[in-house]
Amino acid sequence: MSVVRRVLVALLPCLVLLASVSRAQSPGAFVNWEHPHVHPLELTPDGTRLLAVNTADNRLLVFSVSSGTPVLTASIPVGLDPVSVRARSNTEAWVVNHVSDSVSIVDLTTLNVKATVPTDDEPADVIFAGSPQRAFISCSQVNRVLVVDPSTPLAAPTRIALQGEEPRALAVNAAGTQVYVAFFESGNRSTVLGGGNAMGGGGFPPNVVSSSVGPYGGVNPPPNSGSTFKPPRKSGNPAPPPVALIVKKDASGRWMDDNSRDWSSVVSGSNAAASGRRAGWDLPDRDVAIINASTLAVTYASGLMNLDMALAVHPGGHVVVVGTDAVNEVRFEPNLQGRFLRVMAASFDPAIPSVVSRFDLNPHLTYTTGTVPQATRQLALGDPRGLAWNAEGSRVYITGMGSNNVAVMDDAGGRITQVAVGEGPTGVVLSGTRLYVLNKFAASVSVVDTVSNTEVARVPFFDPSPGAIKVGRKHLYDTHRSSGLGHVSCASCHIDGRLDRLAWDLGDPAGDLKAVTGQNLGMGIPGLTGGFQPWHSMKGPMTTQTLQDIIGKEPLHWRGDRAGIEEFNGAFLSLQGDDTQLTVIEMQQFEDFLATLTFAPNPFRNLDNSLPTSLPLPGHVTTGRFGTAGLPLPNGNAVNGLQMYRPPRLLDSGAFACSTCHTLPTGLGADVRWTGSQFVTVSAGPSGERHTGLVSVDGFTNVTMKISQLRNLYEKVGMDFTQTSNLAGFGFSHDGSVDTIARFLTEPVFTLQSNQEVADMVAFMLAFSGSDLPKGSATTVGEPPGPDSKDTHAAVGRQVTLTTASPTPAQLSALSTFQALADSGKVGLVAKGNQGGIARGATYMGGGLFQTDRAAETVTASLLQTLALAGSELTYTVVPKGSEVRIGIDRDLDGALDRDELDRGTRPDDATSR
Repeated sequence: MSVVRRVLVALLPCLVLLASVSRAQSPGAFVNWEHPHVHPLELTPDGTRLLAVNTADNRLLVFSVSSGTPVLTASIPVGLDPVSVRARSNTEAWVVNHVSDSVSIVDLTTLNVKATVPTDDEPADVIFAGSPQRAFISCSQVNRVLVVDPSTPLAAPTRIALQGEEPRALAVNAAGTQVYVAFFESGNRSTVLGGGNAMGGGGFPPNVVSSSVGPYGGVNPPPNSGSTFKPPRKSGNPAPPPVALIVKKDASGRWMDDNSRDWSSVVSGSNAAASGRRAGWDLPDRDVAIINASTLAVTYASGLMNLDMALAVHPGGHVVVVGTDAVNEVRFEPNLQGRFLRVMAASFDPAIPSVVSRFDLNPHLTYTTGTVPQATRQLALGDPRGLAWNAEGSRVYITGMGSNNVAVMDDAGGRITQVAVGEGPTGVVLSGTRLYVLNKFAASVSVVDTVSNTEVARVPFFDPSPGAIKVGRKHLYDTHRSSGLGHVSCASCHIDGRLDRLAWDLGDPAGDLKAVTGQNLGMGIPGLTGGFQPWHSMKGPMTTQTLQDIIGKEPLHWRGDRAGIEEFNGAFLSLQGDDTQLTVIEMQQFEDFLATLTFAPNPFRNLDNSLPTSLPLPGHVTTGRFGTAGLPLPNGNAVNGLQMYRPPRLLDSGAFACSTCHTLPTGLGADVRWTGSQFVTVSAGPSGERHTGLVSVDGFTNVTMKISQLRNLYEKVGMDFTQTSNLAGFGFSHDGSVDTIARFLTEPVFTLQSNQEVADMVAFMLAFSGSDLPKGSATTVGEPPGPDSKDTHAAVGRQVTLTTASPTPAQLSALSTFQALADSGKVGLVAKGNQGGIARGATYMGGGLFQTDRAAETVTASLLQTLALAGSELTYTVVPKGSEVRIGIDRDLDGALDRDELDRGTRPDDATSR
């Protein structure tokens, strides 16, 4: 073979690649997990450089601020979805990568990642404390903090288990002796009492609301205004179904409903068994963990708010937390209009954490009405995500991610003023009279003069997000344009496109019934097509649902009573208190944005995305159906769980398989209808909405229910009626009244045979992320073909950093696995790092060959591994399939590769500059 031919053969993958990237951004080129910032902005100790995470571009940005206005000097690739950065010194930064489950240690001299520290699932923040100094890393999904020695960061960490949900934001006292950890999903001391179970004897939970032991003698639903309903029930409507009831623990420890009735005896007292609980059952509502940096002992501060979004230490030593607090114990949408939560700050002295002071961050709001003039709304702070104190402690600056402003407040909680900045402000740091604010959605840094309290500059940076995200995101988050008081939005409950871990009773006694006409009732499957009822306007509590992958999976909501997202438009008025609904164009923008929301990698899957066969199940216990209750479940085999889930095993009363209704791969009902011989797709509705299946046999008194998806069940763990101390007040089913996955699986209707089978099914439910699960068949009535799933392969984000030309056996094994997965077409693989003092990138093309960021250059995988040196380290990252070109070698997807552009003086982050 001639030299020319050999070169052409070597470049053939490159030529195909260049042809593909010259087109418009393809699906998969950008995956939107919509993960929130935690501590995204930081000054180096000498104050000369500003560090910012660019989450969308998977980079750490370094700005010089010597002039007062940030000037970008470096853009350093790190892991996937960086959410926090801390400067350990003037020459070293630690970047927390939420999807990669890693921390990138960045050398600010060489401007390269010099080490990658693996973490537990979904790390959120890092801080340095103690003597000798150690790094403390919060890992939100597993409720832990890792303690790492910075001098040997790859050594096994010490793990601190925390008694709280979603530990994220960190802070440290001035002496470095205490670390403070805010629980993002701490709860608000509310829980649910069962009242809508229609499964008969032995069904769980017991119908305590309908029991004579309650304060209403069994009247269900009970009144909410003395002996009547507010608003009054509509004349002519049939009796509402019996439903569950939300109660909340007050300051004296009593569990009260919104009608001032005391349910304590059936929640934690002598009649607790009537609600399925143990006597002494409690919900401690821990908000902040206080870790002794030397002994690692943990104590807690409680009673702050529902969502602890950010915290900082006041110069005087007390800890201040900002976030939101829900009033979900109040029933019925008309009573909550525009006023269903408060934007809060709370303060406590770490020496006496039981004494908490709380402040409304919108003191100008009276909440006597759900709507005020727009000028008053503009004063509100919504969705607070960051705060910074001045050196004297006389001023605090709080960012409102939803209100696009910074509130300036005094030490007593009084509002001084507010400053408009870019869209989605999160991180905030203060340097002299300059306040720097990171605008996540606008992809910019605002500079605020703290003397005049005005924005004096706004510095943009590159954001590769597709236009659908940039245009439509505001309809989820913007509190000023979507609510009557200016402080709430859809994202107030659907936090970051997900959920708030609460239930809400948004029924309306004065509302109308809604017919089920046109719905996919039972998917036409014999035995599932009868018994449907109209939807009653009094529906009882419903837990907040995630917005991930809901578009194309209509109808929406737990009952399926919304044909599509368009039918939620009225909630901008009726629930959020706004003056107008979205226009047709705006609603389409909102829908297009929601369609990008994607489930993150499942933490219980194996690296190759297969199901685990021996999964430890800490915290999951027996229910008492097979022997003693409250004992640890054995390890679960999710492969066995999948087999039990499908035919021929018929776990539902011996008549249906789980997958008959909860079809694979999502758990949703299918968008098909049985004709007698095959399933045919149901025609789309007038707005393009789909018709996934509804059932009438869900076992609850809300008879007509949508078959729910199952891909985020692991996000709802935390309540257990066999234990006295709980992390969450709501669990599973539509109203959150079933405490654990194991409990649901051992309902009398299901025919599991042992605790081992329960464990196997729990393991499968935890690993139920959607992808790589078998679909049903169009000709098999017992297992319909379900809709596809928008989720992420378990290996995505995994990283290895090579520091020498001789990788360790463990590193070589990991890289071999990464390449094999990429060769299979399941994921992409990129390598980033400095070579010869300049930033380089490479994308794996398959067959052992990488395409570099110079179009005329390829390199074998084996040769690339030998190029790593101290100061020229190479970091390999597994990325979503379809995104490897953008992340690896062509940031702006303009067909001109990154290093080629830099070599000729054009910009790789500007598609108009080639």
